[in-house]
Amino acid sequence: MNDSLKQKIKQFVLTGISEEKAAAVPDPFWQGLRNAGTELWLDTGDMDEAEKNWSAEMTALTTNNTLVNKEIQKGIYDDFIEKAKVIVSELPLEEQIVEIAFILNARHGMRLAKKFGGKVSVELHTNTAHNFDAIIDYGLRYHDINPEQFIVKVPYTAVGLLGARRLRELGVKINFTLEFSARQNVMVAAITKPNYCNVFLGRIGAYIKDNGLGSGEGGGERAVISSQRYITELTKRNTEPTKLIAASLRNYDQLDTLAGTDVFTMPTKVASEGKLNLSGKFSSKLGVVYPVDLTDEAVVYAPEKIWNVTDKELELAKSLDKDCPKSGNELIDRVHQAGCGDMFPYLSERDLKFIADDGKIPKHERWAHRIESGELAIDTLLNLAGLASFTADQAELDERIRKIITTS
Repeated sequence: MNDSLKQKIKQFVLTGISEEKAAAVPDPFWQGLRNAGTELWLDTGDMDEAEKNWSAEMTALTTNNTLVNKEIQKGIYDDFIEKAKVIVSELPLEEQIVEIAFILNARHGMRLAKKFGGKVSVELHTNTAHNFDAIIDYGLRYHDINPEQFIVKVPYTAVGLLGARRLRELGVKINFTLEFSARQNVMVAAITKPNYCNVFLGRIGAYIKDNGLGSGEGGGERAVISSQRYITELTKRNTEPTKLIAASLRNYDQLDTLAGTDVFTMPTKVASEGKLNLSGKFSSKLGVVYPVDLTDEAVVYAPEKIWNVTDKELELAKSLDKDCPKSGNELIDRVHQAGCGDMFPYLSERDLKFIADDGKIPKHERWAHRIESGELAIDTLLNLAGLASFTADQAELDERIRKIITTS
C-alpha cells in the first residue's frame, strides 16, 4: 500500500470524532489500590459500560479482537464501514477487509482515547501474528495515528517477539499479549523489552479445573506473582522497565489477592463487584506465595512450568536477546537446541486444527501424553488456544465487513 493511501486512511480515522469527555471523579476505593502500587485499566470496548465504572484513578482501557468484535456486531459501525469501503476500493477484496478491520480498531480506539483521556491498547489483525513486515507496518500506523495514547498489542508468537522488539526500537509503545506463564514473560521481557506484558490468569485456573487437574484455585495468582518478580528483576535497569499486567481478572477478590501487581485490566463486572463487596483497604500481596490446588495425578504434567522459571530458560531468553534471531523459524530452532522445545513445539496443521476446535480451554486428554513427554506444555497450549480464539472472533468481524462491502 502506498503512503498516500495510508495518509487518507489516517485522516478518515481521525475525522469527525466528537466524544464528550467522561467524568473522572476521584474514588477512595480505587485510590486504595493505587496506593498499593497497582495501575488500573478497564478491560472493555463498551463505551457505556466503561463510563459507568470510570474514575480519576484509572489510566487506560484495553481492547482485543474479541471485545472489538462485540462492538462491531452491534451494528454501530455499519455506516462507517460503507464509507471506509470507498477509501480502500482500489485494493483487492481480502486486503480491503483487513484494512477496514484496522480502520475500525483505530477508530474505536480513538473514540475511547478522546472520551476517557487515557491510554488505549489496540490490537493487530490476527493474520499478522506470524508476519514480521505486517506487524511492523500496522504497529507504526497505529503509532502514527496516536503516538501518545495508543499501545499496540502484539501476540506471543516467535515472529511476534521479533516484531515487537523492532517496534520498540522504533519508539512504538507495546503491550505484549497472550502470555500464560512466568517463563513466557521472561522471554518477552528479555527479547522484546515491551512497555507491558501479561498473564491471562483466569484461563490458567480454568484449564486446571475444567480438565480435572484440581480446583483451579491459586494457579493464575501464583503465575502473576512469579511473573512480577522475574519481570521486575530482568528489566529494572532498562530505560523504561517493563510492567506486568494481571490480565482480565475473573473474580473481584483478585483485586485484593493480587494488589501490588503493576497493572490490572478489569472487566467492568469485576470492577463494579469489587466496589460493592470489598473494603477498599488494600496492601501489596507481592510477597505472598499462593498454593495451587492440584490433584496428585496432575504432577506428571509439570504444571509448575506456569509459575517457575528454570536457569536453562532464563539463560535461553538472555542469549536470544544478546544474539537476536533473524527470523521466527531461527528463534524456534534455537529454543529447541537449548532443550526448551515445549515453549515453541513443532506442530502439524492437524494439531493446530484440534487446538482451534477445543476453544479457549484445550482438552487436556487430547494432549496429555505429549505434555507428559515434554513435547508440549500447558502454558504453550493455552497460548495457542488463545490465539486461535482471537482468530475466530476476528473472522466473525471480517465476515461482517465482507457482507457489507460486497452487498452495498
